[in-house]
Amino acid sequence: MRKIDLIVIHCSATRCNRSFPFEALDACHKAKGWKCCGYHYYITRDGQLHIGRPEEMVGAHVGPKYNPHSIGVCYEGGLDEHGTPADTRTPAQKHALVALLRSLKTDYPDAQILGHRDLPWVKKACPCFDAIKEYKDLQPLNV
Repeated sequence: MRKIDLIVIHCSATRCNRSFPFEALDACHKAKGWKCCGYHYYITRDGQLHIGRPEEMVGAHVGPKYNPHSIGVCYEGGLDEHGTPADTRTPAQKHALVALLRSLKTDYPDAQILGHRDLPWVKKACPCFDAIKEYKDLQPLNV
């Protein structure tokens, strides 16, 4: 089993008025030559959770320095209708994201939850909200 110390939240950088279903994301990543979706999890606007790749498999979402010890979670959206970075998460996405993160914190209690933008070299707004602040007090599921 991999040692996981980061859970990295991403957005798909999709306009809020355009659909980007899991199948499109997966096809986009396969077109890059990857075996499957680079994220471990993807949450569509309706709050549905999709598994992109198994947790045992190293992700392709934050680069070679961080992929081996992280889990990548992406939500559909992140841009307003004009293409400007914005927190476009629906209530269903917010609920699904919290449930997933609580489950992941149960499995990886020492993992830090942060946004893609919080990594040192990242110069983009992804995931378009402050994940560190929002999830700093998130508790794992009761086991």
